[in-house]
Amino acid sequence: MKKSILSLSIAACCATASFANSNNDVMAQLNALKAQIAALEAKLAENSKEIEKVDKKVDKTTKNVSEVKVLAANDNIKWDVDFRTAFDSIHYKHASGAKSSNPDLLTNRLWLGMGYAPDANNLFKGKLSYYKAYGDTANHSQSNTNPGYANFDWVTNENATDNTVKVKEAYWLYMNDTFLGANTPWTVSIGRRPSTDGLGINTREGMKDNSPLAHTVNVEFDGMSAKFDLDKITGVDGMWWKLCTGRGLTNATPRFQGDYALDSDETKDINMYGFIFVPWDNGQYSVRTNWARAENLIGFAMNNLGQVYGNLAGGGVGYGAMNTTMPKFRSFGDMDLATVMVKAEGIGSGINDFLDNTVAFASWAQSKTRPKSPNSGEPARMLGSTDGKTGYSTWIGVDMPLMLTEDGRWGIEWNKGSKYWRSMTYAEDTMAGSKIAARGTAWEVYYNQPLTKALHFNARYTKIDYDYTGSNSFFGDDGTPMTMSEALAANQDPVEKASDLRLSVSYRF
Repeated sequence: MKKSILSLSIAACCATASFANSNNDVMAQLNALKAQIAALEAKLAENSKEIEKVDKKVDKTTKNVSEVKVLAANDNIKWDVDFRTAFDSIHYKHASGAKSSNPDLLTNRLWLGMGYAPDANNLFKGKLSYYKAYGDTANHSQSNTNPGYANFDWVTNENATDNTVKVKEAYWLYMNDTFLGANTPWTVSIGRRPSTDGLGINTREGMKDNSPLAHTVNVEFDGMSAKFDLDKITGVDGMWWKLCTGRGLTNATPRFQGDYALDSDETKDINMYGFIFVPWDNGQYSVRTNWARAENLIGFAMNNLGQVYGNLAGGGVGYGAMNTTMPKFRSFGDMDLATVMVKAEGIGSGINDFLDNTVAFASWAQSKTRPKSPNSGEPARMLGSTDGKTGYSTWIGVDMPLMLTEDGRWGIEWNKGSKYWRSMTYAEDTMAGSKIAARGTAWEVYYNQPLTKALHFNARYTKIDYDYTGSNSFFGDDGTPMTMSEALAANQDPVEKASDLRLSVSYRF
């Protein structure tokens, strides 16, 4: 851009100079030319930051348009592959001092992505998933479904199970550049949502972010969304708003046992609704907000738990090997979730290459329970309390180029959750349990390195220190937060510290 403008200016001035009648005229015009060039360079320097931001937004838009064009080519589905082989070394320290571990867990995970765009307004996207540990397991229990939760619909593709291929995503998307005659681009989408690996958690994976913000919601979900780009009608860079809603659990009797009628003895439908609002995004710096309400969240009542012991699920309490039968889920209440995230894709402008290619974010989140009585005559309580409880979490991360290697990047993240912090991050891909859900402090260091055009290497170390139990549990008495000493006094032995070292190689194409 600079060379083109300078060339035009020089050409124009030289053309004028050709008609000069004296050396004085030539010198005067040359001096005027120098002044014009100096003023132009100053103006360009002043606007360089804005130009870089516009370039980033243009590049992002061009990439999205190119993807749609590729999906629309020919009358067939476009496939992509993400196949990961991982080694995890997992270690736990319990409140009693006892230790447990799996120092060499080997897994394969395959994602088969699909897409087709018959025209510029319609798009189908899907993703099939296979995830399992190497070989078989003791007692042929690879499926981890009796009495575990690996097949729970919220996390069915983030747990190593058996050889089956499952649907992770399947949705259609309609797009248009105007809404009711207004210059407002918009989209609407329905199906199995891309609701895992959202903004924040995607950075360590070297992946494009999904929706919504991963600080509060990272869970498989079925529902719909509608997004409206507001920047053209408001004049505010990158402003948009998205409505999201869906259902996480359906109350319906099986076929031939009631033909899908409601069952009053079962938990109620779990519905979630909310919005994502981006008040500003100039291509380099952005602010993102997210609010959601989940209704009729499930848990266990203490009088139905039987003997309770500490499990390995994020410092919570578990119900497995020490019970002959599983207690029954019940609805305990609603919960509000809110997030505010600030992100920078490049720090400053032109300071140095390192800062230009550094990504940083800071996120703050809040959860608030709203207890409701599970049955007539029973007191309303949630997380073991009859009062609504508010929890908080802070999350900071930075992703930087590794100057010693070509295209290598490394990052560090820290997050801390309060006593009553509760997120919906069951599908976070961390073998030791969701770090974002921790009622305590978590650190993570990672390194991403492209090996070839298709092969990528990742090394990641996650360490979680729990201050309270119940971090990764449900929402009844099983989610009641206790200190480690309180849990020991109640004959429980929850996880106090957890760590996971992961080395993986992925083929993406």
